[in-house]
Amino acid sequence: MGDISKDINSKFPDIKIKALINILYTANWITSFQNEFFKPFGISPQQFNILKILNGAKGPLKVQVIKDRMIERSPNATRLMDKLCDKQLIDRVPCPDDRRVVHINITKKGQNVLNSISDDFNNRLVKNITQQEAQQLSDLLDKMR
Repeated sequence: MGDISKDINSKFPDIKIKALINILYTANWITSFQNEFFKPFGISPQQFNILKILNGAKGPLKVQVIKDRMIERSPNATRLMDKLCDKQLIDRVPCPDDRRVVHINITKKGQNVLNSISDDFNNRLVKNITQQEAQQLSDLLDKMR
């Protein structure tokens, strides 16, 4: 089992600071894991998130709706979608009623990419904690926010 004190060779003034540093360190660890995991698929974790949002929507969504649903609210979400469009994983669909509005739809190719990505990658990240511990962790993180 990991120990943040040993991992970063540091001591902490109190347990709350240790917990905060541990959250930040773990968040970075998760990000690194995801970046490496998605690299062979040619997408980033944020692009995966966009594809999952669109796939779950079962129809086109406005860009702003996608931005609002993203885990990592990124100011460059439009650029991320541009790259997905270039890869033909999503389509832009102009709104016939309002030229300023663009809807985004996942393509068949985008669905195929999602289907090729095993859902168990998330399970690898949480394999060392029980269902009860996962619930407790989730509750504590909700409480913190």
